Amino acid sequence: MAMKLTQGLRQMQNLMMTPQLQQAIKLLTLTHLEMTNVIAQEMVENPVLEEISDGDEQVEETAAEHQEEDKLTIETTEAKTQDFETPTVFEKDDFDWNSYIENYNSSSSSGPTPQDMASPDPDEIPSYENMMSKSISLPEHLEWQLRMEEPTEKEWNVAQRIIHNLDSSGYLQTTMDEIIAEVGVEREMALEVLKTIKRLDPVGCGSTTLEECLLAQAELLEHRSPLVEKIILEFLPLLQKKDYEKMSKDIGVSKEKIKEAELIIQTFNPKPGLLVSTEETQYVTPDIYVQEMGGEFVVQVNDDGVPRLRISNLYQSLIKQDSEQTNQEAKEYVKDKVRSAMWLIKSIQNRQRTIIKVAKAIVRQQRDFFKKGPAFLRPMVLKDVAEEIGMHESTVSRVTTNKYMHTPIGTFELKYFFSSGIGKEGGTEISSEALKLRIKKMIENENPKRPLSDQKIAEILSREDLQVARRTVAKYRELLRIPSSADRKSKSEA
Repeated sequence: MAMKLTQGLRQMQNLMMTPQLQQAIKLLTLTHLEMTNVIAQEMVENPVLEEISDGDEQVEETAAEHQEEDKLTIETTEAKTQDFETPTVFEKDDFDWNSYIENYNSSSSSGPTPQDMASPDPDEIPSYENMMSKSISLPEHLEWQLRMEEPTEKEWNVAQRIIHNLDSSGYLQTTMDEIIAEVGVEREMALEVLKTIKRLDPVGCGSTTLEECLLAQAELLEHRSPLVEKIILEFLPLLQKKDYEKMSKDIGVSKEKIKEAELIIQTFNPKPGLLVSTEETQYVTPDIYVQEMGGEFVVQVNDDGVPRLRISNLYQSLIKQDSEQTNQEAKEYVKDKVRSAMWLIKSIQNRQRTIIKVAKAIVRQQRDFFKKGPAFLRPMVLKDVAEEIGMHESTVSRVTTNKYMHTPIGTFELKYFFSSGIGKEGGTEISSEALKLRIKKMIENENPKRPLSDQKIAEILSREDLQVARRTVAKYRELLRIPSSADRKSKSEA
């Protein structure tokens, strides 16, 4: 029987979300305190990691002077899967561990330049009173992101019903039919709003079932996997029982592929709403310090408490030894730990550089705010910063979550600087935060016996070339928790 050879193209889906990339993304979202805790835990669990002492640091700096300039200055780039595919390097038998580790230790875990990483002046460190923060609730967190989408009034009403009917885990506690009937909108439009909410951070909020929640997260993978989505939709009960044999037979793929898909699914969060802090007062540590020097604003990342890491010399020498003199099992163990250690160091570098890039972009775009105050906060959305620094909007969103910036006029969460523009049509555009301050100031200066109505405030703003609708004024007045003009008048007469 003759064999027939044929050529053909076959499309294959590879799962690229490695555990190392997950760690890098996780570090990016952590607060300063959470990151230092993670590093401390890693130093306990990984024996090849050690902290550079003051004496060692001087030696490191002297050695670094002899390195090429391209090794001293590392261009900040967004973390992508292909940037972190280091395990393939370690699989080579002829890999030069000696030079690789020495070169890696030359930069250690220091991220940004010494100027960026300089410790802030003790006099500039904010007081404990300024470091108190009320945690954001899940509805507030989702509403903040939704405003960036600039929804219409009907879309906002639908979104409000959805967001305020979520439990602490992020699951919708009512039906879309009830919401559609209550708001009186078209079903197609309401479902589009729900779809948008599911894609907000944390992904999956607004779902009614576990399958729906996991699927929302699967659909936002950098490399979508039909196998992962199929398992979530049709075979989740079998996956929970780890019945790989039956799944392999029913789906028509190998058990190894199913186990790979399972690893991806295990990275999803079945209760995404719990990722957002509960409402309680907490102390915050600024991740960024901004100081004015000679008329310019200098951005410094808070490196306090973040140890400079390197690979232990003891374990370096063990790897360099000839294979005949070293237990191969022990050597493989050390190589695995070195891989993990170098990945952590690289992830820390990436986190610090990314935060600096985002912070510098914010300062450049909000220069008037830092010079003149909150009333001059200009409209700015995630896309504006993402385009300037060449990163994805989701990366900017992760960086701005639970990160704080200490400025000459106070400490602000990075999210504070983002707000959509209002009043652009036929007039001047203003940020939502600046508009709230303008409305608040107008009401504070009103005649108590003749308080300004929402319509009157809108008319006054229009004379100032700000075209704002009455309902917009009402919405921001309610966000400021200011009573209506009728209630304010009644209170003044009482």
